[in-house]
Amino acid sequence: MGDSSVSNGHGAVTRVLFCGPYWPAATNYTREYLQDYPFIQVDEVGLEQVPDVIQNYNLCVVKNRRIDSDIIAKATQMKIIMQYGVGLEGVDVNAATEHKIKVARIPGSTTGNAVSCAEMAIYLTLGILRKQKEMDTAVNRRDLGLPVGETLFGKTVLVLGFGAIGVEVAKRLRPFKVKVLATKRNWTSDTLPCDVDEIVDKKGGPEDMYDFAGEANIVITCMALNNETAGIVDHKFLSSMKKGSYLINIARGRLLDYNAVFDHLKSGHLAGLGIDVAWMEPFDPEDPILKFPNVIITPHVAGVTEYSYRTMAKSVGDTALQLHSGEPFTGIEFVN
Repeated sequence: MGDSSVSNGHGAVTRVLFCGPYWPAATNYTREYLQDYPFIQVDEVGLEQVPDVIQNYNLCVVKNRRIDSDIIAKATQMKIIMQYGVGLEGVDVNAATEHKIKVARIPGSTTGNAVSCAEMAIYLTLGILRKQKEMDTAVNRRDLGLPVGETLFGKTVLVLGFGAIGVEVAKRLRPFKVKVLATKRNWTSDTLPCDVDEIVDKKGGPEDMYDFAGEANIVITCMALNNETAGIVDHKFLSSMKKGSYLINIARGRLLDYNAVFDHLKSGHLAGLGIDVAWMEPFDPEDPILKFPNVIITPHVAGVTEYSYRTMAKSVGDTALQLHSGEPFTGIEFVN
């Protein structure tokens, strides 16, 4: 791979790097979107190869590759590091800033990512309440009328983190006639996309999460992962939840303290766990936590829908085109 350039007009090529083989539709859909623009090159390399080739690229889509200061120092032609979505916890933003590299996310509220993740939260909630694993067992055993599940109707649900995804979760909970509690660091009107009083029955800050946990039958985590939130669903929080309550995580795996969750499942304090994200990914299919009959896991696909991925492919493609032409960027949100 030769030198790269983002200058237009003389056959120069703008090079886009996708890190790793996971979430393959991200690369494929972006290539499809850009297929009529030969001056944009889209490559995908293995996670281990990224440090060896990153110096050849102008735009990097990180996916689940950690981009630390050592890798950023090698990215001598990089202009933008971005995520195919919103999570940038794996990017050393300070190091990128020092090297004059912009870091961006694609706002979930504009791409369908938040909507897709919210639908998955409902899917996992219903799956746990209706005992999906036990239903599969019943089918295999040719049983009928088992197991006895629970309704979402009449429950109290705590949405832990009320950003774009949390808002969409609350909207979808309303038709089930549930009571919605929500925590958010800042409830000022300019941080909210709608009249939350119509979709939230009780609002609180981070300091209220333990009291709210004690009221809820179901907790759905929608928080961003950072130094303050890592492991926030710990022994103290889980012990605050009602005995027989349910936990759903569609945000980031490391929000949950693994040992605490395991212990509360084993004791029966937690009646069920539904997760689309895990502590390490890909997650070990033989991990002991998956042996519980009341645990459902999906392979980090909450945001992976035709709707969201086609829209995000357009955002990445447009960013590459704007980078090439020198036009102002649209559809992305810079964090530095």
